[in-house]
Amino acid sequence: MTKRTLTLAITATLTAGLGAAALADGNAESGKARTQAEKVARGAYIVKTSACHDCHTPLKMGPKGPERDMSRMLSGHPSQLAMPPAPVLPPGPWNALIGATMTAWSGPWGTSFTANLTPDKETGLGGWTARNFIETIRNGRHQGRGRPLLPPMPWDVYANFTDQDLESLFAYLQSIPPVKNRVPQPLPPAPVTAAK
Repeated sequence: MTKRTLTLAITATLTAGLGAAALADGNAESGKARTQAEKVARGAYIVKTSACHDCHTPLKMGPKGPERDMSRMLSGHPSQLAMPPAPVLPPGPWNALIGATMTAWSGPWGTSFTANLTPDKETGLGGWTARNFIETIRNGRHQGRGRPLLPPMPWDVYANFTDQDLESLFAYLQSIPPVKNRVPQPLPPAPVTAAK
């Protein structure tokens, strides 16, 4: 074998090896993208079947009555909608009040406002990690360690999702359009006054 033939053989082997490596990387990358797409699709399914829109997408009045305002999809309680103090419920079987947008809830715990689940970095979940999200659902606390999640958030039900389902849910929430909407902080319950 001549020096030139040896050089050509080595070059061909290296080129084939590098081409195969690039192809493998490309396949791995497309596999990764496919996996992400599958996560997002699974997350979308979970959102649509687990009542997330019922509280986190505000209602607006439409031609046939209240309907979801999909321009504010999953953005929580509208920041420009200042709620007056909730009426005090008399003792009895009724223990909660709901705002017309379905995003403000009041009861013995005080008043809670549904969170912005969009990926807005300042007002939504844009600065969160999948781990923050999973810990929130698992522990019932903001980012897994902050203030307790308040009614009507059924975190104790959603805590039964697998980590893979919660990762998919988070992947979907990170894929939707961000909506800048700073939701108010919860309000404490009204003081109870003694009956005279």
